[in-house]
Amino acid sequence: MPEFRVALKGGAAALALSMALAAGAAAQDEPPVLDDLIVTTTGFGTPRATHIGNISRIGGDEADFVLPLQPAEALNRLPGLGIQQGSGAEHLTAIRSPVLTAGAGAGSFLYLEDGVPMRAAGFANVNALMEAMDEVSGGIEVVRGPGSARYGSNAEHGLINFLSRPPAPDADAELTAWAGPYDRWKTIGTASRTLRGDGLTTHGFRGSFSAYSDGGFRDASGLDQQKARLRYDFATPGTRAVATLTAVNVNQETAGFVVGPKAYKDPALYRTNPNPEAYRDAWAVRAALRLEHDIADGRMLVLTPYARKNDMDFLMHFLPPGKPREENGHWSGGLLASLVADLDGGHRLILGFDTEYSDGYLKEIQDLPTVGTMPQGTHYDYTVKALVLAPYIHSEWKLSPATLLSAGLRLEYTRYDYANRTANGITGRFLRIPDTVDEFTDATPKLGLLHIFNDSLTGYVNVARGSRAPQTTDLYRLQSLQVPGEAKSEVLDSIEIGARGQVGVLRYETNVYYMKKKNFYFRDANGFNVSNGKTNHFGVEGEFSAPLGAGFDIAGAATWARHTYAFDNIIGPGINATETIRDGDDVDTAPRTIAGLRLGYNFHEGAARAELEWVHMGSYWMDAANTVKYDGHDIFNLRLDYQATENLALFGKLTNILDRRYADRADFGFGTERYFPGEDRGLILGGTVRF
Repeated sequence: MPEFRVALKGGAAALALSMALAAGAAAQDEPPVLDDLIVTTTGFGTPRATHIGNISRIGGDEADFVLPLQPAEALNRLPGLGIQQGSGAEHLTAIRSPVLTAGAGAGSFLYLEDGVPMRAAGFANVNALMEAMDEVSGGIEVVRGPGSARYGSNAEHGLINFLSRPPAPDADAELTAWAGPYDRWKTIGTASRTLRGDGLTTHGFRGSFSAYSDGGFRDASGLDQQKARLRYDFATPGTRAVATLTAVNVNQETAGFVVGPKAYKDPALYRTNPNPEAYRDAWAVRAALRLEHDIADGRMLVLTPYARKNDMDFLMHFLPPGKPREENGHWSGGLLASLVADLDGGHRLILGFDTEYSDGYLKEIQDLPTVGTMPQGTHYDYTVKALVLAPYIHSEWKLSPATLLSAGLRLEYTRYDYANRTANGITGRFLRIPDTVDEFTDATPKLGLLHIFNDSLTGYVNVARGSRAPQTTDLYRLQSLQVPGEAKSEVLDSIEIGARGQVGVLRYETNVYYMKKKNFYFRDANGFNVSNGKTNHFGVEGEFSAPLGAGFDIAGAATWARHTYAFDNIIGPGINATETIRDGDDVDTAPRTIAGLRLGYNFHEGAARAELEWVHMGSYWMDAANTVKYDGHDIFNLRLDYQATENLALFGKLTNILDRRYADRADFGFGTERYFPGEDRGLILGGTVRF
C-alpha cells in the first residue's frame, strides 16, 4: 500500500500540536515506525528519524498509484511545494518560495538523479522536470530550503532527488498501458534480473522505458515524450557499484496564455491557443557510475564520475512581437568524490571534493521581419565554458545516545569563460557584450541539532546558508539598458525548527522556518538591472498520515507561508506600474496556503484501493504591485487501483470531478491578466501486466 501523509497549517496551531504530540508520545509505548531510509541526507541509507532538518519522500508505489501525467502532480502532494503546470511538459517551480521564473526559476532549485545533478548549475532549465524519469521510480526525495552545504549551487530554495528503481532480488517484468481523453495514452515497461556468481558477487540489471502521447486539451497543444533508462548494479565484498544511463526526448506544441479578465473561466477562450505556432523540442542524455569501496577501519571511498548532454530548440512566443526562436545546450562531465569515515562513538566524517566542466551555447534568432526594437536576424550567439571546484566537509557528532550534532561547510568556486560569436554592442533592444571571464566564490555553512526525546518523538533545529552563482543567461543575455557585470551570487540564510514522530498509529512531521535572501537579480519593467533585490520568507509546514479503521485512512500535506519583498523598486506610472515593488508587499505568485487531503479506502481483502483527493490552492497576487489577484481554487480527484489477479492490475482516475474552471497558472503582463487554464474533467483507464 502506498505511503500517505497529511499536514497542518497555521503557525500557532503547528507549534501547539508539536507540544501536544510530545506529551502524548511520552505516555505511550508503541514501537517506532520512523524507519524510512533516506538516501539524500548523505548518499547512503539513513533513517528518516535521524535526518536533521525536513525531508519528504514519495515511495515508488505511491508514485505508481498517483499515475501523474507530469511529475508535478505527485510532487505537489508534499508540503512546501507549489509547482505550476504550463503547457504540456512546461512548468514553473516553488519550493519554500514564490513561483520563480527566468534565471531565478532555473537556478534556485536543484534536480538530482540518484544524487547527481541532472544539469550543470549555470545552465539550469526552468522546465527541469521534463528531463526527469519518474515513471519507473525507486522513490522521490525532497529537501525544502538550503541544501548547498552538501550539494552546492542551485540547492538554494530546495532540491528534488529522483531515485532510479534497482533490480529485483531475482527477476521481474511489467508492462503498463493507459489511455484518456484528448488522444492521450502512455506505455511504461520495465524488466530486471539479478545474477549471483560465486555466492559473494551479484550482478543486477534493469531496463525501463516510457512513451507518452497527448493530443492536448487546448488547440494545437500536443506532446510526445519518450524516456529510457538502463541500470546495472554490482556488489562484491568490499565494493559496490551502480551505473545508470538515462535518455529523454520531448516534442511539444506549446499553448500560450489565454488573455483577459478571468479568461480561464470563459468557455469561448479556455481551450483556445493564441500561439499555435509555438513549439519546444528537447533531448537529454545522462550517464553516471557510483563506486563505493571499503577501506580498513570504517572508512569508505566513494567516486561518482558522470557525463551528460542536452539540446533544446523552442519558439519564444512569450516575447512579442518578434517571437524569436532559441537554441541552447551544453555538454558536461564531472566527478563527485568523498571519503567517508565512521569514527568511534558513533561519529561520522565526510570529506568531499566535487569538480565539473561544462561547455554550453545559446542562440536567439528572429525569423520575422523587424518590428520596433525587435530586429530580424541574430539577437545572441555565444558560448560559455564553465569550471566548478568545490571542496566540502560534512560531519555528524553523537553528543549523547539521544543527541546528534551535524556541521558542514562547502566552498564553491565557479569560473565562466564567455565568448561572443556575433558583433559586440547593441542591436535593437539587445546588448551583446565582448568576451569576458567571470569568477564567483561562495561559502555555504550548515549547523543542525537533533534530539530524540523518546522512541516516538524527535525534534530538530537547522541553520543553513544556500547560495548560487548567477545563471549564464543572467550574465550574458543582456538588454540595452542593462549594465554588464552587476549580477552577484545570490545568498539565502535559513533557520527551521521542527518535530517528527508518532502517537499510536498517527505519523507526523511539522516545522516552522524563516529565510532571508539577498542579491536577488532580475531585469525590471523599465529594462534596468536590479542586482540587490531582497526577499523574506516565513512559513509553517506539516504532514501526517493515520489509519481510521474499517479499511479507511487519511493523509495529505499543507503549508502556510508568506513571501515578501524586503526592498523598494518604484516603477513610473503607466502600463508598467504593476511591477512596482514595495518593502513588505507579497511577492507575486506566492499563495499563502497550499493544502491537500486524501481519504483512502482499502477493500476486497486488500486487493483494491480507492482514494478521494482534495487539492487546495490559495489566492495570490498576480503582479508585483499587489493590484490584481487570482482567487485560488479547490479541485477533487478520484483514484482506484484493483489487483485483479496475481499478474494483472487494473486502475483508473477521474480528475477534476466537479469540472471546475481554474487556472494552473495566473499571471499579469503587458497590461492584462494572463492564464494557463486548468484541464476540465477527465477519465483515465489502464492496466499493468506483471510477468
